[in-house]
Amino acid sequence: MENQDKLNKKIGTKEQEKLKPEKVKIEKVRIETVEKAKSDKVICSIKHSLRDELIDISAVKFEKNGKLVTVGLWYNEDEDGLIAKNSSTAFLMKFVGVETIKELEQKEIMTAEDDRGYLCFKAY
Repeated sequence: MENQDKLNKKIGTKEQEKLKPEKVKIEKVRIETVEKAKSDKVICSIKHSLRDELIDISAVKFEKNGKLVTVGLWYNEDEDGLIAKNSSTAFLMKFVGVETIKELEQKEIMTAEDDRGYLCFKAY
């Protein structure tokens, strides 16, 4: 369909299928540059029971200062060139029990919904 044809589409009557939180398996991990933020982000491709194709998750929900927060899995290094100890990515890695981002592959973890209804990793 050409983009100009989309101008004549009407509003549908069906709700988009919402993925429910469940335990998922991380199939692949990669790092992508987010141009707007001029920073790198960790993207985990997971297998969800309601979809045939892989779903990308790049956020984690965890407890910080007594409150649940949802933060993107930004890639930050410390002065030694290692993953920053206080980063959301490091928090997820510690929660899952891995030492490198690559080791997240094939690990199972529970998901949760963020404030906008998107899936994120549950690390609490």
